[in-house]
Amino acid sequence: MAVKKGNLSINNENIFTIIKKWVYSDHDIFVREMISNGCDAITKLKKLDMIGEYSYPDDFENKITVIVDPEKKTLKFIDTGIGMDADEVEEYITQIAFSGAADFIEKYKDKTNDDQIIGHFGLGFYSAFMVADEVHIDTLSYKEGAKAVHWESDGGTEYTIDDGDRTEVGTEITLFLNEDCLEFCNEYRAREIIRKYCSFMPVPIYLEKAGAETEYETIDAADKTDKDVVVEEIHEEAKYEEKEKEDGTKEKVEVSPAKEKLKIVKRPVSLNDTKPLWTKHPNDCTREEYLDFYRKVFMDYKEPLFWIHLNMDYPFNLKGILYFPKINMEYESIEGTIKLYNNQVFIADNIKEVIPEFLMLLKGVIDCPDLPLNVSRSALQNDGFVKKISDYISKKVADKLSGMCKTEKEEYEKYWDDISPFIKFGCLKDDKFCEKMTDYILFKNLDGKYVTLPECLEVKPIDNEENKSEASDEEGNKVEAEVVDDKDGADNAADSDEEGEKEPRKTIYYVTDEQQQSQYIKMFKDQGKDAVILTHNIDQPFVQQLESKNQDVKFMRIDADLTDEFKEEVSEDDRKVIEEQTTTLSELFKKVLNKETLEVKVEKLKNEATSSMLTVSEETRRMQDMMKMYSMNGMGMGPMGDMGETLILNSNNKLVKYILENRDGENTPMICEQLYDLAKIANQPLAPEEMTKFVERSNRILEVLAK
Repeated sequence: MAVKKGNLSINNENIFTIIKKWVYSDHDIFVREMISNGCDAITKLKKLDMIGEYSYPDDFENKITVIVDPEKKTLKFIDTGIGMDADEVEEYITQIAFSGAADFIEKYKDKTNDDQIIGHFGLGFYSAFMVADEVHIDTLSYKEGAKAVHWESDGGTEYTIDDGDRTEVGTEITLFLNEDCLEFCNEYRAREIIRKYCSFMPVPIYLEKAGAETEYETIDAADKTDKDVVVEEIHEEAKYEEKEKEDGTKEKVEVSPAKEKLKIVKRPVSLNDTKPLWTKHPNDCTREEYLDFYRKVFMDYKEPLFWIHLNMDYPFNLKGILYFPKINMEYESIEGTIKLYNNQVFIADNIKEVIPEFLMLLKGVIDCPDLPLNVSRSALQNDGFVKKISDYISKKVADKLSGMCKTEKEEYEKYWDDISPFIKFGCLKDDKFCEKMTDYILFKNLDGKYVTLPECLEVKPIDNEENKSEASDEEGNKVEAEVVDDKDGADNAADSDEEGEKEPRKTIYYVTDEQQQSQYIKMFKDQGKDAVILTHNIDQPFVQQLESKNQDVKFMRIDADLTDEFKEEVSEDDRKVIEEQTTTLSELFKKVLNKETLEVKVEKLKNEATSSMLTVSEETRRMQDMMKMYSMNGMGMGPMGDMGETLILNSNNKLVKYILENRDGENTPMICEQLYDLAKIANQPLAPEEMTKFVERSNRILEVLAK
């Protein structure tokens, strides 16, 4: 045909400036767009072959070849797809944003649905001008009698179209790179980009370097294929080793038989996996395949705890695999990686609109062809559909975890310490997830046994006689978790029933530091009582949420109060004596410690060895924790530090008796200070100056004893 010239059909003379600066955020993304277009062209031709409008030659292999040429500063993308005739080049290439994909889908929508077309916007091809001064297209349509077409443009609004010389059906796009983008014709850089964006595209992708020396490999002769180019036939002689027999004589033993081998031109190896694991049905995937995929995609050689395979066709198409990694919370970042794909084309890492925030801690892949992407396929458009996808993923994770708790409780318990931050964070962020998971949250008790919240609440309070027998039992059997009726008043009561009576809330005791609170733990165990271990930072907001959503539940730290189980029953006369002792010791301790706000109580504790204890009400301690958090931003604790403290003194203890009998004694103030610090140490760490005084005082006490 005659040489033809024309203008690109656009309304803005600066369209290429817009594409370069605004449509695509990363320049290397042009590689993805070029290869995606090639995949679409191949998919179209495969559809035509399936419906009988085209027939592939025998032994034909669809592929995309990328050729880098540092000498000529070019980059070629060659596909074996549907190709174009002159009219189609003018329609699809010269009219920017006219999508050939959309046109093809509409034409053949009722014929076959086996493969997905990737492109929808028609701008992908023009991403080439982000890096190229000039672009050439050589293409040959599949249509019988079609002529090859050559098209070229220098990135302006003008183009040239002429007859071409391509002899095979398909398209070759040549990019003449500008001086700022020569990195893209480097073989190693090109390989890196292809693996980043195209590792799982549905067509094999091969990378070649123009003018590179031919490479060879050696294979067994039996493994030869018709496509292999044989350079040399190699005969390997059998190999023998001399081995000693039982009688001491030696003999030659064949350790490797004679082999016939071939030296061949190295077989090309595709850079991508055309059938990634997430495209398969979960029943067809093995454990080793899941682990291999995890290692390959995330370069993490620590074995994940477990994984969830997502496979949904209705009401939208979504597939993927989410891995729960094993993380050392103290030393490693818990930020995960969720790779988002659209028809096996990489879109981005961690697009927050699709993945629930709490699952960003996981590692995985999500492939959703129905995602409403913007024209550059790099971000999501604002669409309620995206929220539905996020909700579905959250639901599937909840279903998997609750199912494991029901049917694989032992395995679930093994994973719990590692996955609990994920789950608790999810409960805080997603009310629906929280509703599904509340009954499957595990709590570890003082014996290291895992119990659910319903199991905690099923436990009945233990009377004192039972406590005594259990405390002396060599087996040391414990209840699942201590639950007591809270009758302290209207604060902690649930809503009134019809008769106006208030239902008591059930209290679950918990421990935040097993070492710091060891004195209280020992007392609990001695009385057959139990508590749950909550040591993670997320546990405090989490238990508050549980309380707000479960009106019959109250969590109380093990050192928040002393219940009647720890005290002796006292007569009315004893009660009066205790009240007098309380008044006396309260005045003495406030004066010695210079703490007027300190509350002092005298109790007859069952354990005579316990001299003093410090309790801080749950509400006050939570307020203190909140204030500590704000103090990091310059807000001081103020008077909150000493509020809510109650010093409990055991009137059965010899030291307390000594103080009562020697209120004006020389060493009494020192003993009072020591008892207070001992009680505080078991409740919270001493401040630096307090610890210094405690050590000095301990030395003085030892000096007194040594006299």
